[in-house]
Amino acid sequence: MTQHEPTTDKTGAQTSVRDNGSAQRYEITVDGTAEGVVAGFAEYRDRADAATGTERVFFHTEVAEEFGGRGLATILVREALDDARARGLVIIGVCPLVAAFLEKHPEYADAARPVTPDILGWLRRQQG
Repeated sequence: MTQHEPTTDKTGAQTSVRDNGSAQRYEITVDGTAEGVVAGFAEYRDRADAATGTERVFFHTEVAEEFGGRGLATILVREALDDARARGLVIIGVCPLVAAFLEKHPEYADAARPVTPDILGWLRRQQG
């Protein structure tokens, strides 16, 4: 599991994002909570594509209600995308939250590709 540098949320609490590869998701935790409590996660599946290389398809992101309004989803998505890009993966934002983030942050355009019907069909087969 890859651990990233701590960041702080809107309350000033320190957060930490890690790639839990065995669960195929990035997880965010907040200091001051019980050890191991995951405040939110961004799920993904990796897909090999002959033309683009390995694509990291983000399809679901959520933050627990009790952690809402603290900016954790933005921290989580930014750090997950930074990690995917640093690994040379192509980012596919199926998840509406990831898609909106990509739209607002054109600096990720070099690493992102649009969602296609082929990707959606592949993702359905992975989850089925």
